[in-house]
Amino acid sequence: MSPVLVVLLLLLILVPIVEISVIVFVGQQIGALPTVLILLVSALIGSWLLRREGARAWRAVRAATEAGRTPALEAVEGVLVLIGGLMMMLPGFVTDVLGLLLVLPPTRRLGARFALRRIVRRLPPTVANDLMGPIRVKARRGRARADQPPPPGPPAPPLTPPGEGKVIEGEIET
Repeated sequence: MSPVLVVLLLLLILVPIVEISVIVFVGQQIGALPTVLILLVSALIGSWLLRREGARAWRAVRAATEAGRTPALEAVEGVLVLIGGLMMMLPGFVTDVLGLLLVLPPTRRLGARFALRRIVRRLPPTVANDLMGPIRVKARRGRARADQPPPPGPPAPPLTPPGEGKVIEGEIET
């Protein structure tokens, strides 16, 4: 079984158990009726936020496209809005908090950047360049990290004195 399938299976088992436990705990603390009302209000707020932030994300995608930029970050943000809004509509407090984090613009932007970096790392450079537009590449010289073995063969002579390396920005064309 693939690791992704195992993680999904565990989430399908653990998330409902955690949600039910939290709902029962909150219900014992404040009562059943207030708990149900809070869950209904959070679902309504999730629906409203999904509509509002989804429209905002769509406008950002259109603006990036009209400006001639690849709307990769904006598209990922749109997906996070969709996931977050749906999570808020599910009954449960844990999914509400996680969904709210995905829908609110500051945390959504952080999550989108993180997700986009992971996506780009997994793609071949030519595909990443075609989908995401030109990617900035920073080349650094320096000592290898302690967890990396040295490259085989004799060490290469330094091209520049230590501390005087330059960062060259450019576009990768294929």
